[in-house]
Order: sequence, then C-alpha cells, then structure tokens
Amino acid sequence: MKHIHKEELYIRLDRLSDQLFDNDSLFFDIETTGFSPSHSTIYLIGCAHRKDDKIYVDQFFAENPNEEVEILSAFLTLLTSYTTLISFNGVGFDIPFMKAKCTACNLPDNFRNFEYLDIFKQVSSLKFLLKLPNYKQKTIEDFLGLSRDDCYSGGELINVYHDYIRMPDIEKEELLLLHNYEDVIGMMELLPVLSYLEVFHGQYSVTETRLQEYRTVDGATGREFIITLTNDYPVPKRVSYQIHDFYMIMKGALTTIRIPVFEGELRFFYSNYKDYYYLPAEDMAIHKSVAGYVDKGYRENARAANCYTRKIGTFLPQYSEIMNPEFRKEYKDKVSYFELTDDFSSSDIMLRRYVDHIFKLLTPVQS
Repeated sequence: MKHIHKEELYIRLDRLSDQLFDNDSLFFDIETTGFSPSHSTIYLIGCAHRKDDKIYVDQFFAENPNEEVEILSAFLTLLTSYTTLISFNGVGFDIPFMKAKCTACNLPDNFRNFEYLDIFKQVSSLKFLLKLPNYKQKTIEDFLGLSRDDCYSGGELINVYHDYIRMPDIEKEELLLLHNYEDVIGMMELLPVLSYLEVFHGQYSVTETRLQEYRTVDGATGREFIITLTNDYPVPKRVSYQIHDFYMIMKGALTTIRIPVFEGELRFFYSNYKDYYYLPAEDMAIHKSVAGYVDKGYRENARAANCYTRKIGTFLPQYSEIMNPEFRKEYKDKVSYFELTDDFSSSDIMLRRYVDHIFKLLTPVQS
C-alpha cells in the first residue's frame, strides 16, 4: 500500500464552505474496479481535511488487489478523528460499497455514527433550477467555471488500473492518483453551489419592495410587485426560474422575485353559504339575519358559487391560504388573491411568509 500525504495546501473558502467544511469534517472519495462490491475491489481512497486555514490530502493506494483490506483499514483509522463525512454520491455509492467490503473482510465499521453531507444528493434537488444535462461532478464543475488537469472518468481509469497491476509504472499511477485527488479537492470547490438551497431554506433578508410598471412583448402594460432579498450566502452564478405568476432571478448576493399584480374587482366567498341570501340585482350575498327587509322576489338562497361580496383593489396571487382575507375571480379557482396593502409591504413577517410560499411552489418535490 502507498500512503500519499500532501499538506499545507490552501484553498480560499467562501463563508458557506467555511461553515460546512470545518475541522471536524472529512471529504472522501473511493475508486473501484466496478459497481458491485462482491465482484470488484477498492483500489484508491482519497480524503481531505482541514486544520484552520490549511488543507491536508491523504490518499491510500492499493498497488495490487490484495492491499484492499490494508487501504480500507487505514481509512477507517483516519475516520475516528471526524464527525462529519462530505462526499459526492457517497451516501448512494461509496458508503454502501465500503460497508459491504467491511462485512466481507470482517472489519468493524462505524459509518452509522457520522453526520453526512452528500453534495450530489443536495444538488440533485436543484435540477429544476440549474437545468444541467446531468449532475456528475465534472458537469457541476463546468457550471461553476472550475477546471481540472484530469481528463478521465472513473470508469475509464479501471482499465488503467488493470494495466498498472500487470505492469506498474509511474505514469499510470499518477493518472490514477490525479483523478482521485482532483475529485476530492474539487468537492471543496463545489460547496458554493449549495448556497441556492440556503436561500430556499430561509437564509435571506427582505431588503426592498416596490411596485413598478412593465410592458409585455405585444405592447400591453401592467404593474408588478418586486421583492428583493439579500442572500445570506451569495450564489455563484446567475439563474432564473418561472412558475405560475412568479419569476425569480438569483444573482450574487441578491434574489429578485417579480409578481404581476391584479388590479380590478375580485370576490370574497363566504364559507357558510347556507346562512346567506344572494341578491341577483346587486350581485352580492347578505346574511339572513339582516335580509328581512329584502322582498322575497329579490332574493334567493345563496349557493357556494354566488355567496360572495365584491371588492375593487390591487391584489397579489397565492396558491394556498397564506394571507387573509382571500379573494377569487370564481369560486372554484385554484389561485386566490389577497390585497396588497402598506401593512403587508412593510411587514417583514408577512413578506417572509409570502416569499416562503413562493419558494415552496418553485421547489418541486424530488422523486
């Protein structure tokens, strides 16, 4: 077994990366000769940790398949100093693979005792926003504008390792080590992509609201309500997304949400319609307790669809009961509206409730 140790590497970390990758965290990545633990071996394990501002990388390399147990034991010993494991698809592949190997080799493991941050799993929940062709590590690196010297995939290097076993040479060894090294180091540089999720998780402050006019491509005009957020963790690249009436742009430290307002007449529907009469001539409902003076010919028992009162104003849309009172165009409409008031525009609590409602619509449930 070869143990390669590199120290005093320094990588500038943004604030989110600095919090996620602390002195108790360990990045790791394994290289295998296949996907099945029962039919393939681990030939390389790379990991990185930090101590304050210094980064240390350790790689355990099996010069032949018989050294698999040795490199796995060395890695398990190193793990005892850490509480959090950070990986790229480690929860889905690396950890199950190593657990199976530990069982087969009668090695004790304590993988259940760690906290896990799986970058692949986290980023996969952003598919709706990033719209990448796939969510492999190199694809995300390209999205972030990162570069690497390694130009091989893990699958392509399997044959290189088999060739190395038959005829060891330094060039093949360096190819294998470089790929694993850049996977491990590259994971650190992927952490800023998680800042998009932090915004959706409420790590922002509302800094501005305003009404402004807009013009559509066909020349129609209207007004929209703009909510500007300051992201606690700046996002690395500009992205945008639209769903229903909501259009969002994330760029650096700012997230902007644009919502077309509805200006005109809407209806407030009473839920207890059996207690109301509907007045066709006036197109409104009134409670039976105050309808005694209305001639029977001018009133009728209200139904759910016509038990309403009307209001003219400026409104914002919502897709669940976030703000009250709720107004609708028609009784069965899925979208409802609430009145845009100065109290709403100046209330951080109400604005955050509305923004969180929009974010919930923007972030679909991942299968």
